[in-house]
Amino acid sequence: MRYAVLVTGPAGAGKSTFSRSFMTHLNMSKRTGHLVNLDPAASSASFEYEPVIDIKDLISVEDVMNEYNYGPNGGLVYCFEYLLENMDWLEEELGGYDDDYLIIDCPGQIELYTHHPFLPTLVQNLQRMGIRTCAVYLIESQFMEDKYKFFSGVLSAMSAMVNLEIPWINIMSKMDLVTSNAEDPSGGARNGLRGRRNIARYLDPDPLLLSFAHGDDRPAPNPRFHALNQAIVHLIEDHPLVSFLPLDLTSPDSLETVISHIDYTMQYGEDEEPKEPHDLDEGDFQDLE
Repeated sequence: MRYAVLVTGPAGAGKSTFSRSFMTHLNMSKRTGHLVNLDPAASSASFEYEPVIDIKDLISVEDVMNEYNYGPNGGLVYCFEYLLENMDWLEEELGGYDDDYLIIDCPGQIELYTHHPFLPTLVQNLQRMGIRTCAVYLIESQFMEDKYKFFSGVLSAMSAMVNLEIPWINIMSKMDLVTSNAEDPSGGARNGLRGRRNIARYLDPDPLLLSFAHGDDRPAPNPRFHALNQAIVHLIEDHPLVSFLPLDLTSPDSLETVISHIDYTMQYGEDEEPKEPHDLDEGDFQDLE
């Protein structure tokens, strides 16, 4: 059985860094993993692990921009439309990997996850090839600094989940930049001071964060947006699809927790046949003496 993890999320969320750490973890665990780059604008120097499959071998944003005078976003969309027309190339590239973990690093343009047909078509092709697929969606902890920005991230994650319809894990990345200690000498408070209880309201989104408490010294929100905020609150309460796993890449335990959730989501290893134990001989008992 082959497994594929789509690493998705907005630009700057830490997708490539997470993919690199994921690869390192698989290597240290004696598991076979391969990096697949689906970002036609990514620089080759940005990869610590060389991708075994790289969309830039088929087409790149730079070539499209030079040939058609497109902008970066138009060039990116053209690249994926070109890939959709040449899915046989991707299938041929993927055909050589059996019983492997494929980590697919995706670009940061949010429209690719929310309403563009590329990723749903890709997922259908992966599943047709017998590749068990899930996705992770990263937003960074800086989103917790602005509750409105945070809920826009929640809604984009929800939209992407509905669009792809595959097993899904949302991740709050860069949690090492959040601290509950105001005197933390590490400078870890770049993304704000947060107590454990406060962080929990964001990891399991609390719609009441959008409400305006009496006595709050912050400027009152525009009353014209009250109905919109109420609609968002009801949507999240009625469809509690989104919650986040915290990811602190400075903590091996944090990364291990996220990867164990990914394994569980895809039922990693459940279809594998048990391995026969090797025959024991006298030398196998020397360490016990």
